[in-house]
Amino acid sequence: MQLNLAILPGDGIGPEIVEVALNVTKAVAEKFGHTLSYEYALVGACAIDKTGAPYPDETHALCMKSDAVLFGAIGDPKYDNNPSAKVRPEQGLLKMRKDLGLFANIRPVSTFASLLHKSPLRADLVDGADFMCIRELTGGMYFGRPQGRSEDGNTAYDTCVYTREEVERILHLAYKFAGQRRKKVTVVDKANVIATSRLWRQIAQEIAPQYPDIETEYMFVDNAAMRIIQWPKSFDVLVTENLFGDILTDEASVITGSLGMLPSASIGIHTSVFEPIHGSYPQAAGKNIANPLATVLSAALMFEYAFNLMKEGSLIRQAVNASLEAGFVTEDICSNGQPHTTTEVGEWLVKYIQG
Repeated sequence: MQLNLAILPGDGIGPEIVEVALNVTKAVAEKFGHTLSYEYALVGACAIDKTGAPYPDETHALCMKSDAVLFGAIGDPKYDNNPSAKVRPEQGLLKMRKDLGLFANIRPVSTFASLLHKSPLRADLVDGADFMCIRELTGGMYFGRPQGRSEDGNTAYDTCVYTREEVERILHLAYKFAGQRRKKVTVVDKANVIATSRLWRQIAQEIAPQYPDIETEYMFVDNAAMRIIQWPKSFDVLVTENLFGDILTDEASVITGSLGMLPSASIGIHTSVFEPIHGSYPQAAGKNIANPLATVLSAALMFEYAFNLMKEGSLIRQAVNASLEAGFVTEDICSNGQPHTTTEVGEWLVKYIQG
């Protein structure tokens, strides 16, 4: 199969972790006889520095003509610490999601036996946890208009807007995934307070009977935040709006033992994007210490979701599990022995895949 990729390393540790994931992708493609072609493009702070735009037109054109996008991370302290900045790296991420029609972010949350001791929760609570968070990605407060600040700097406002179409398509996607898993959907909202949440719940109640073999439960977001900590194994597919999803998925990620272990896929109308859930970690940039495994696992999702190549994705997961069991990992998850560099972990994974 011909695989055409757009490679967007981004900022901070992005170039280092994406390079590892790309090398793993090359090894898998070669092993299974696929032809791989790829081009690099700018996004985030590095794009602002070179072009003035966080998501340049040239980058969008490349994404649109590619089969999939392998993405690193964006963000830079010089923008984070400047509240008056007119252009920000994060605007590039939002624009990419909107322009590519990436309405759903899929984050699988599962634990690794060798990392249970790293979780902030008791091992018996997280051992065997395996659920999927589906976050609506192009609506809600992050894209609401009007939005702004008063001239005197004393007042700011954001608006949260959802349409029936936006809610219906993400809910149908959640039920689709639940049908392939343990047949349970948890719809998370704040319907006792927020009007958009009441629309979500109304539409969910209309859609649920279309899936009679799937259990549906409704949960307020504050209760869901507690349940993720108290009983993470109670979830199968959790679906929610943009802001709630942003917060809950980061909370869910740390119960597995490391933010550097969880991948994600953003899918929708045009080209899908595959990326780790963590940020650009600028403090580690250039030090060759960043954990590349979340990005590598994002490449596994890419093979599965973008190309329907399940064996290829499975081999990548096997390689990651083998590296964990062998203790060949970076410093953030190293418990015994000497931690390895980002590059060394990548080389180990490639050798494993090559057999």
